[in-house]
Amino acid sequence: MPIHDINAAFDSGNIITHSINGTEAKLSIRKDKNSEFFQWFHFRVAGTPGEEVTLKITGLNKSAYPDGWPNYNACVSEDRVEWLRAPSTFDADEDDGTLTITYTPTSPLSWFAYFAPYSMERHHDLIADICEYDGVSHRVLGHSIEGQPIDCLTMGQGDTQLWLYGRQHPGESMAEWWMEGALYALTDPANPHARKLLEKCTVNIVPNCNPDGSCRGHLRTNAVGTNLNREWDNPTLEKSPEVLAIRNAMDEKGVHWALDVHGDEAIPAVFIAGFEGIPSLTDEQSRKYHAYRDLLATRTADFQTKIGYPLDAKRKANLSLSTNQLAERYNDAKMGTNMGCIAMTLEMPFKDNDDLPDVDRGWSPDRCIHLAEQCIATLAELV
Repeated sequence: MPIHDINAAFDSGNIITHSINGTEAKLSIRKDKNSEFFQWFHFRVAGTPGEEVTLKITGLNKSAYPDGWPNYNACVSEDRVEWLRAPSTFDADEDDGTLTITYTPTSPLSWFAYFAPYSMERHHDLIADICEYDGVSHRVLGHSIEGQPIDCLTMGQGDTQLWLYGRQHPGESMAEWWMEGALYALTDPANPHARKLLEKCTVNIVPNCNPDGSCRGHLRTNAVGTNLNREWDNPTLEKSPEVLAIRNAMDEKGVHWALDVHGDEAIPAVFIAGFEGIPSLTDEQSRKYHAYRDLLATRTADFQTKIGYPLDAKRKANLSLSTNQLAERYNDAKMGTNMGCIAMTLEMPFKDNDDLPDVDRGWSPDRCIHLAEQCIATLAELV
């Protein structure tokens, strides 16, 4: 039989197999625990090399972001190192919304994922490697619901406190690829932007805010179904110890600049969201935010400013989101500065960047890494 087995019993795995019929399989995605969110998938197909397989993931009209499926091509790898795109089509009228993936493998095993996975093993390898560099310190800020450490790496000696954190939503694995790029840029002694930034700043990096959800194959939540990026106004040990640990550490040091790294399911572009609706917004905060956004757009063709999220109305920001909470929490009076906290949410696509498409790979780990390098360089010029 061309398809011998479909399996997702591994780190970040997620799929339900309903049937296998020759070269075709009918599948669906498991919901996050205690949640209605689902969109992330990651599974292995054992088959016959040279035999085209057809994989139908059904029920997607009820997924977290149905608009994410049109014009989306699934990620595929045969060595779990290089991830390409497999031709995929979406039909909203078939089985309550079906993504059909077609692929002809050249080896017996193929892995498919919503985006190139970033495993917890790779996370631990990254932390261990970066800790070996001179000038880097490591701290466990706290622990997740299931006891995994919330790792924080710190470097630099400047008075300005810069925080980089990502993967609050675990299925947005591009965030940790970005973190990898940022960490290696910051620890490269030949990188002039990194040297300049570390002279001015103490840089605090939390590469993975949600290790439980990452390991479980969740899209947006932790082990008890909490969306961490809706907890920043009132985190608790019971629901969101990950956010509580990170915010407590921020309270100890303060925050002048912050970048929260995410992925967007539907929008085929890279963009930044700000904090326009916070009650204490100042002109200087707005100026610095727009200066960063506009300068980044001049540094890399992978970033743009025309497409993004709608702006919050004046004083109507949702303070449970980290970007809004930090910009409001660490205001002028709190930080003892005349600019307040500049907090930003960076969004990368699950699809491709339509401004600069890559037919073979779409948006990819390498592009996340290169974008991180440019984000670091832009910070160095502005901070």
